[in-house]
Amino acid sequence: MHLMNFVSFVLLVLVYLINSHGASGENATVLPVVLWHGMGDTCCLPFSLGSIKKLIEEQTNGTYVYSLKIGGNIVLDYESGFFIHPNKQVDYACKRLAQDKRLANGYNAIGFSQGGQFLRAVAQRCPEPPMRTLISLGGQHQGVFGLPKCPTLSTSTCESISKLLNVAAYDDWVQDELVQATYWHDPWHENRYRTKSTFLADINNELLINKGYSENINKLKRFVMVKFLNDTIVQPKESQWFQFYIPGQDRLIQPLNETKVYQDLGLDLMHEQGKLQYLSTEGDHLAISKEWFIQNLVPLLLD
Repeated sequence: MHLMNFVSFVLLVLVYLINSHGASGENATVLPVVLWHGMGDTCCLPFSLGSIKKLIEEQTNGTYVYSLKIGGNIVLDYESGFFIHPNKQVDYACKRLAQDKRLANGYNAIGFSQGGQFLRAVAQRCPEPPMRTLISLGGQHQGVFGLPKCPTLSTSTCESISKLLNVAAYDDWVQDELVQATYWHDPWHENRYRTKSTFLADINNELLINKGYSENINKLKRFVMVKFLNDTIVQPKESQWFQFYIPGQDRLIQPLNETKVYQDLGLDLMHEQGKLQYLSTEGDHLAISKEWFIQNLVPLLLD
């Protein structure tokens, strides 16, 4: 009888260990990590986000990493970065995250380039499951005013998109059809930007004040913004730290704490609580070394 009790006890311990660490060997003591790629990339290529996913798994002893794929295949995921409206993408991502039971107790998130502002929209619009730490790598949180390079596109296509944005970014059909138009921020025409931007002006509370947005972003444990000091893609690069041009010109940068969005989005409260963190690194857009990632970002995922 005593032997049967002992065997039962051992079986219970084994079941507990399997449930705690996951059948696939995932590390249940570290929060899962959600990734969202940038323009011209996809969720899972082995030389881009696939390598980041592997690196995070190695450095966190196998925590669960979910790289968002918009659409049913890699081609659709790639095209989404240019031609599927961010509102649709964010809605799709929110549904996928809510369906994943492994994220139910919370997760950390890393957004690459425009994936940074897309994941911020997830945090503001979809607080369940709860995002704990948001790391934005080169995200354009105050938008862009210039598109000098288009990763993976031909030169002629890139030039066509740039010309279209310069001339007609706020036309309804351009806002509907071109992702980059939805966070195009023309400092010379601020009122037109606020009334016509169908994504960025909304998530920044620049037209109407959505109290839920400010409440939800303040639920984050931390919001980490990484700026690339030699960035040749994001103009201005200060947008990566939530800064932008002083209205009416395109040379001088306005400090974040002097902008309306600072209070209207509740970033002032985050600052007071020490939740806003600013990091920088040398190099062009998204040019991060493995060593820098391990030293500066992995500790945030382990905390």
